[in-house]
Amino acid sequence: MPVIAPMPAAHPAPIPSQRESAEEAVAAGTTVDHLTETYRAHYRSLLGLAALLLDDTASCEDVVQEAFIRVHSARRRVRDKEKTLAYLRQTVVNLSRSALRRRILGLKLLSKPMPDMASAEEGAYDQLERDALIKAMKGLQRRQREVLVLRYFADMTEAQVAATLGISLGSVKAYGSRGIAALRVAMGATA
Repeated sequence: MPVIAPMPAAHPAPIPSQRESAEEAVAAGTTVDHLTETYRAHYRSLLGLAALLLDDTASCEDVVQEAFIRVHSARRRVRDKEKTLAYLRQTVVNLSRSALRRRILGLKLLSKPMPDMASAEEGAYDQLERDALIKAMKGLQRRQREVLVLRYFADMTEAQVAATLGISLGSVKAYGSRGIAALRVAMGATA
């Protein structure tokens, strides 16, 4: 290990000015002691700030504690001790916003209440209607069935149905109207 000998001073070392002392303190960052003092002095005011943004005490306390933890872990970046409180306030505001966003997202993701269920009688009647419709659809000509399924169940326009089936728009209209007429007859006979 090499030994470094001090250089002889040609001039006596200057006494550091107050400005240089302040710059050295700023370069050191926020100390743990300063952060502890800030905690003791401003915890309640930061808790009040969080209470204005959130509605329950437990969340407010969690937000303020998390703010102090985050500023403590980043204290070297907070170079000016005078700005420590400002960083804490901004962190409390940001964490409160995040907590509110999580709450809103949780409320959105909650399952929506089920609509009132139909009675068993109504469900049976609906099932009979569906069965009758399926039976009537099976009785249609193939092109009529294709046009009606694409038009009303796949929710396509007449032009899209024509393009899909490779037939003219007039043919789609003709097959559709004939198919609906045949369904009315078939469904009227079952009712």
